[in-house]
Amino acid sequence: MMSSIAIFCGSAPGKDSVFVENARKVGETLAAQGKTLIYGGGRSGLMGVVADSTLAAGGRAIGVMPESLAEYELAHPHLTELYIVENMHARKIKMSELAEGFIALPGGSGTLEEIFEQWTWAQLGIHSKPCAFLNVDDFYDDLLKFLRQTSEKGFTQPRFCEALIVSNCIDNILQRFEQYRAPEMKWEVSELEWVQQELVK
Repeated sequence: MMSSIAIFCGSAPGKDSVFVENARKVGETLAAQGKTLIYGGGRSGLMGVVADSTLAAGGRAIGVMPESLAEYELAHPHLTELYIVENMHARKIKMSELAEGFIALPGGSGTLEEIFEQWTWAQLGIHSKPCAFLNVDDFYDDLLKFLRQTSEKGFTQPRFCEALIVSNCIDNILQRFEQYRAPEMKWEVSELEWVQQELVK
């Protein structure tokens, strides 16, 4: 059973209360299932809601924040543990190391960048962990349609789109995480080794 889940989500709460309600549900569910929350370490927006609800329900919340943001005192003050890292890239690497699966809640460009990098790394075989979209109030419908188009037009191999887990229910996503089987990687091992070397430079 997975013990740690990374949550990517907005540093703003959004304009509809349904986003906050679902973020709170995510935190409560992680705590109830004994899963550690891995997230960006912030105290505002949906990020703060997920962390607060996890901690309030007796769960563990681990944040990862770059120095530049920590200097502005944006970090959540009551986390189980907080890692301060050099930059945004180091943040994503650390979160990837700590988490066994990745879920995007509603958010903006930062949320998308984070989940897409993990999805890309999965395609490259850098890790074999599942990626999911919590599709609250159909928030990601248009994006998912676009991703299917990238497959139809020959830019994304269908198996990678099919491997993405999409649901409006956090319990369903976590259940499907436990059943996840990673698709075959995109490239041969020799090509993958070159990519991995480039990433650590």
